[in-house]
Amino acid sequence: MFRKAFPIVRSVKVARNCSGRHASTTASTTTVQPRICIVGAGPAGFYTAQYILKHLDNSSIDIVEKLPVPFGLVRFGVAPDHPEVKNVINTFTKTAENPRVRFLGNLSLGKDFTLEELRQRYHAVLLTYGAEQDNTLNIPNETLKNVLSAREFVAWYNGLPGYENLNPDLSGKSLTLLGQGNVAVDVARIVLSSVDELKKTDITEYALEALSRSQIETVHLVGRRGPLQAAFTIKELREMLKLSTCATEWRGDDFDHVEESIPNLPRPRKRITELMLKSLSEQQQGQNKPTGSRRFQPVFFRSPINIIGHEKVEAVEYVVNRLVDGRAIPTEQRETIATDLVCRSIGYRAISMDKHINFDERKGCVNNAGGRVLKRTLTGSDQTIDDIEDKHETGLYASGWLATGPTGVILTTMNNSFAVADAVCRDFTNNVIRVNGSRPGLDLSGKQYVSWNGWKAIDAEEVRLGAAKGKPREKLICVKTMLQIASNASN
Repeated sequence: MFRKAFPIVRSVKVARNCSGRHASTTASTTTVQPRICIVGAGPAGFYTAQYILKHLDNSSIDIVEKLPVPFGLVRFGVAPDHPEVKNVINTFTKTAENPRVRFLGNLSLGKDFTLEELRQRYHAVLLTYGAEQDNTLNIPNETLKNVLSAREFVAWYNGLPGYENLNPDLSGKSLTLLGQGNVAVDVARIVLSSVDELKKTDITEYALEALSRSQIETVHLVGRRGPLQAAFTIKELREMLKLSTCATEWRGDDFDHVEESIPNLPRPRKRITELMLKSLSEQQQGQNKPTGSRRFQPVFFRSPINIIGHEKVEAVEYVVNRLVDGRAIPTEQRETIATDLVCRSIGYRAISMDKHINFDERKGCVNNAGGRVLKRTLTGSDQTIDDIEDKHETGLYASGWLATGPTGVILTTMNNSFAVADAVCRDFTNNVIRVNGSRPGLDLSGKQYVSWNGWKAIDAEEVRLGAAKGKPREKLICVKTMLQIASNASN
């Protein structure tokens, strides 16, 4: 389970060649290697590590994760019926198995160690632990029973420890999703899909059992703006339109004057708009009747202003919006739509895991410039941030959603993480980070952590359990069970 500490080795000076890439030459003296800690084993953490390994010779990296298992949103956020998206795990595994990398699971910032401790024990620290809280609507009755977040619902069916007892009430006839991003569409698709199809995925067994008893027939997908501003992608829409058990039902009035806008749209937006109009045309001609009674109903130009109900939600009241320069402007008109379950899907926000993190509570992310974490107090200029010379916390970085806010897809996170990792490499190259003494790395004494071999043992057990049910894996939910399996793994 445990790996040995990294030894002191012959160092490699890192420089830029004429092409702008990092080049290396062997030093004539023996010094210490750059030691880096990455907090968070999701996509941002692994992409950052991958880039640093390639471009900063002799660097050693500890990837620290609060859960016993790696991969973050790839494991717990990607829909179970999207296995192709999870193939990136193969790339992350190669990074983790590099001899210059250690995976340290079951260790949490703010609980098992502090940011100050990490900065003392590593030459550089990268915070990549993502965004794990929900934005709220701040409307009446938002805390009623049967009002959840899409993030919680996804965590429930994907087996994130701590959400196995969410038990969403699926006994009603309708579900309303507030928000029109891909996460909301994922939830709609999972709820409306055939259980026989979901049985072939890595969805949790308890979620599969609950969905098999679901009475939900109609899912509303509500957005504050119009079809031309819908946040879901064409891939997600195509999957909804192809569901054999479900019909997509548009409101024709939502598409007034949309067709005439098509020639001036960028190609991606043009394609998805044409697909919506094609589906609407088929609906009007009676060509999209499903074999079952399930309905997917996108609703545009509506903002929720009140959740109606006593002990549980009964309906949502909306203000009808009109678009002005692409912005949703409320009108005097109202509409109330009955529903039995509400999931808001209006974005995530990160939280500060340590009091020493320069964190913007309003934006829900770390204060940074290009991934370099900013000092709390900036002096030297009253102009823009670019005018201030001494503005960064030396050797402290953030990438992924913790740095940018929850935007984009995995590819977006990859590009951001590569850019931040490049800044790290350049700071070592330019002696902004001085490697003038060895750093011991995290003190693991007395801490129950999971090594990469521990994760491999957990992985093997999940695959074994899944094979018995004809699934790719059956995720373990109990952290105690994971730790027991990992503790029996040999190095």
